[in-house]
Amino acid sequence: MNITILGSTGSIGTSTLDVVARHSGKFKIVALTANCQADLLFRQCVQFKPRFAVMLDKNAAAQLRQRVREAGLAIEVLSGAAALEQVSVLPETDTVMAAIVGAAGLQPTLAAARAGKKILLANKETLVMAGNVFMDAVRASGSVLLPIDSEHNAIFQALPRGYDGNLARSGVRRILLTASGGPFRNMPLSELQHVTPEQACAHPNWVMGRKISVDSASMMNKGLEVIEAHWLFNASADDIQVVVHPQSVIHSLVEYVDGSVLAQLGNPDMRIPIAYGLAWPERIDSGVAPLDLFKVATMDFTAPDFVRFPCLALAYQALRAAGTAPAILNAANEVAVAAFLDKQIPFLSIPRVIEAVLDTLPVGTIGSLDDVLAADADARRAAQQQIKQS
Repeated sequence: MNITILGSTGSIGTSTLDVVARHSGKFKIVALTANCQADLLFRQCVQFKPRFAVMLDKNAAAQLRQRVREAGLAIEVLSGAAALEQVSVLPETDTVMAAIVGAAGLQPTLAAARAGKKILLANKETLVMAGNVFMDAVRASGSVLLPIDSEHNAIFQALPRGYDGNLARSGVRRILLTASGGPFRNMPLSELQHVTPEQACAHPNWVMGRKISVDSASMMNKGLEVIEAHWLFNASADDIQVVVHPQSVIHSLVEYVDGSVLAQLGNPDMRIPIAYGLAWPERIDSGVAPLDLFKVATMDFTAPDFVRFPCLALAYQALRAAGTAPAILNAANEVAVAAFLDKQIPFLSIPRVIEAVLDTLPVGTIGSLDDVLAADADARRAAQQQIKQS
């Protein structure tokens, strides 16, 4: 299998390469891409020797190109957003791991779908921003779409094999989407105003990038996953229940009409869903230690607190509003999170900025990618304005 990895220097990308390295005879890396981490991408190029390496940042690409040349590697180094799309549709690529964080991952992932590639989807924003456009492209091209987020991968495994997109016809009552609750699950509400980016990025169970870690702390990450689940499994907002499960051992569940509940369990390590996606419909060793239920001992479940986590409520609101609302939500969140990480606004201002933008901008219909990109741009401008006024 020939693989292009979009976002190879992030946590999903590096975990993917770890799994690939364990099965070198089964997988071949055709292209690796990154934003600006030239040093890490160079080390990956030395180990995996792809045909292409892409850096979004032109200066970083120039540095990488020089190092590749000095090392005598036969690797073509490209730069820019167009190059991301180019390596997503290469004829020799069978599978695209879509792991670029944020809106930047939308267009190359959509290009891969239109080209009929097998897509391992770890980029939430593709479905959140442009769910109908993306799913239409998947259906039109015959692309195979496999979710890599641990929760959606768990749901995929727990649904009937060959699920046809109709929950009721498949005997499914609802989807139960688990959430750890993040680092602030039990923090007094009065202290949330003063939390630092370092505290927000210290997830108790998962090792993730800074933006996703903040999303987990605010539970916007789970809100985006609710919207993803809607598109992946043709489930309404009422069909998707979030369950706070601090141990992160049960990754999600599917409840059937006969009272059965099927769950997928495993240690909190992204190599499990990555290995499942790479080898599907077979299974391969992921490198993750077996789950020790005696060590886990206890598993807890609580309902989400929408007062503590208003971002989750805003995501449900955007899903129900439909149209451009999820794209507006996502863009405002990206801007607000970046401002928090830069210490421009406090943690509790993240949902305030998002809510203000949702209240300010009208919700439009989506007929094409241009509608999505226009809503995204409008929401970013509105969010920046809200931050300036705060």
